Amino acid sequence: MNHKLLNRSLMILLLIGCAIWLVLPFGMAILWSLVDPSEPWTADKLLPPAISFYRWKDMWQNSLLKQALATSYSLAPLAAMLSLLLAMPTAYAFGRIRFPGREVAKMACLLPLVVPGFVTAIFFTSLLFQLGLNTWRFGAILFAHAVLALPYAIRILTVSFEQVRQDHIDAARDLGASHWSRFKVAYLPALKPGIFASLLIVFIQSIEEFAIAYIVGTPDIVTVPTLLFSALGQDFVRPNAAVLSLILVVPNVILMLILERLLKSANPSLSSGKG
Repeated sequence: MNHKLLNRSLMILLLIGCAIWLVLPFGMAILWSLVDPSEPWTADKLLPPAISFYRWKDMWQNSLLKQALATSYSLAPLAAMLSLLLAMPTAYAFGRIRFPGREVAKMACLLPLVVPGFVTAIFFTSLLFQLGLNTWRFGAILFAHAVLALPYAIRILTVSFEQVRQDHIDAARDLGASHWSRFKVAYLPALKPGIFASLLIVFIQSIEEFAIAYIVGTPDIVTVPTLLFSALGQDFVRPNAAVLSLILVVPNVILMLILERLLKSANPSLSSGKG
């Protein structure tokens, strides 16, 4: 009885925590995005006195939202592909080649993640300017997004390369398979979940990245996060910020659910073809 009571209490605490952590912020964002400008939502009212889709229509018709969406959703897939290509050789070395200091090198690859994003962005911007990429701002942001997301891509792909079974590689080699055929039958089945997970992680990071896009791109390049900063910082129009937040968050939540399924499918025995 006491055990059941404890479990029930913990479940109630979990539900309360989820409500505070997830339902409340999303609920507030939805309500703020529906506030009708004719009747403002003031602090003495529990709920908006009037709701409408005016803010959504206004943002779509009279702001830079279309341009921001086009830029963000052009940058993100390209950054994901570029980051994957840049990460592949390093991940192969970490995952398949034994050399002194390999574990230290793996840890060193993750160090950029502990540096505050804005600090990294400021120093990285000076590097972009020295490379002459400041004249092609879209390319500069694309390159920066791909490089800044490299630790995620390298770490995920390293785990995938470690899961490739050596007996599969040896069998393919003994049967006379070419390099490409060997990659296709021995490496690719184990790498697939990692490749998709890496692409999704970098895509989400690029969609949400603000500092580089703001420092390098302003005012020519507008992304959804920089537009959100304008709504919250310069103009401080809370309903507009709520609209942008939902536009930014909802697709990423869907992608995170897809990522979760991919990571669950990353079973070494399944991916290598042996159950």
